[in-house]
Amino acid sequence: MSSTFRAVRGNRNAQMFFGGLLVSNIGTWVQFTAIAIVVDRLTGKATAIGILTALQFAPMLFLGAWAGAVSDRLDRRRMAMITQSALALQAATIALLDFTGHLNIGAIYALTLVLGIVSALDNPARRGFVTELVPDHQVASAVSLNTAVMTGSRIFGPAVAALLIGQAGVDTKWLFLVNALSFSAIISSLAALDPSTLHRTPRVAKGGTPVRDAWRFIRRTPLMWATFVVFTIVATFGFNYNVALPRMANEIWGNEAWYGWVLTANSVGSLLGSLATASRERVTIRWMAGMGMLLGVAGLGLAWSPTGVVALFVAPLMGLGGAGFVAATNAITQQECPPEMRGRILALTAVAFLGSFPIGAPITGIVGDTIGLEWSLGYGAVISLLAVGGLIWWALGRRPEETRFEVLRTLLGSPTAVAPSPSEHP
Repeated sequence: MSSTFRAVRGNRNAQMFFGGLLVSNIGTWVQFTAIAIVVDRLTGKATAIGILTALQFAPMLFLGAWAGAVSDRLDRRRMAMITQSALALQAATIALLDFTGHLNIGAIYALTLVLGIVSALDNPARRGFVTELVPDHQVASAVSLNTAVMTGSRIFGPAVAALLIGQAGVDTKWLFLVNALSFSAIISSLAALDPSTLHRTPRVAKGGTPVRDAWRFIRRTPLMWATFVVFTIVATFGFNYNVALPRMANEIWGNEAWYGWVLTANSVGSLLGSLATASRERVTIRWMAGMGMLLGVAGLGLAWSPTGVVALFVAPLMGLGGAGFVAATNAITQQECPPEMRGRILALTAVAFLGSFPIGAPITGIVGDTIGLEWSLGYGAVISLLAVGGLIWWALGRRPEETRFEVLRTLLGSPTAVAPSPSEHP
C-alpha cells in the first residue's frame, strides 16, 4: 500500500487534486448512468445508446491529437480549470432541460456532442497536469493513481444512480443537477493548489509539427508502437459494455437497475486493477498483456452471465483486467517518452481509447440488435484476446532470452518464474 500511494504521500497538491477529481467524477458517472437509462427508456434500442457513445467520443477522435499539442504549449492547470467549468455548464443545461420537461433524444444527442468537444480539450490538459504534481520518478505512480481515481469513481456513481432511480424512484433531473454541482470540487482544488511546488515540464514553442513529431516518436520506438497498436484494437472492441449492459439488464437480467449495479461491480475491479498497477515501480509489457488477457476472458464470462447475480461476480474481474490494461498502457507510454512530449502522447493514447468508441460503440449496438445481446460483448472479448495474444507473440520475438513458458508463468503469477531482465523491475 505504501508503494501504491507514494505519489500522494506528503504531497498536498496531489492530495487536493485527486480528492477533487474523485468527487467530480462520481457526479459524472451519476450522469452517465442516468443518461443511458433515459435513452433506453426513450428508444429501447442498443443502437441508440451506441450513437450516444459515438457522439460523446467522436470529438476525441478528430480533436484529441491537436488538443494534446495545445496542452503542451499552454498552462495545463489554467486550461483544465476552463474546461472543467465548461463541463459544469453542460451538466447544468441538461438538468435545466429535464426540470422544464424539454429533455428529448435530440437535445440529449446535441448536448452529448458538446460534452465530447469539451472533453477532448480537457483530457490531455488534465491528465498532463497530473505529471506536474510529482517528480519524474513518481510519474508512473501518479498516472496510475489518476486512472484509479477515474475508475474508482465508477464504484459510487453508478451505485448512487441505481439506488436513487431504482430504489428511491428519484427523477433523473436531480441526478443531472448533482453532477453539475460536483464540478465545484475539482475546480476549487485546482484553484487552491500551490503553483510553486509543481514540477512543470518545458513548454513547446509555437510552430513546427508537434503532433507529427509525437506520432513519429511512437512509430520509431518498437515498444511504444506495439503497445499503441494493441491498445487501439482492444479499446475499439473490448470496452463497449456501456452500450450492451443497459439492454442486457432489461432483456436478460429482468431489471434496468442491474445496469448500475453491474457497472459498480465492474468499477470495484477497475479500482483494484489501477491500484495494483500504481504499486509497481516500473510497469512492463508483460503486466499489460496479463491484464489484457484477464479482460478478454472475463468479458466472455460477463457476456453469457444468465442472471444479474452471476454478472455481479464476473464484472469485477473484467474491471480488474480492463483498468490494469489501461493504466499499464498509460504508464508505459509516460515512462518511455520525453517530458516535453507527454501531453501529446497522452492525447494520442486518449484518441486511441476514447476516440475508438465512435467506431466500436455503433458496431456493438448493431451486433446486439441483430445477432444477440450476448455477442455484443462476446465479439469484443474475442478480438481483445487475439490482439493481446499477438502482443505476447511480439514480445517473445523481441526478447529471445525469455521462453514462451517463462512469459506464460509470469502472466499467471507463478512464483517459479525466471527473474526478469535487469532492465525490468519486478
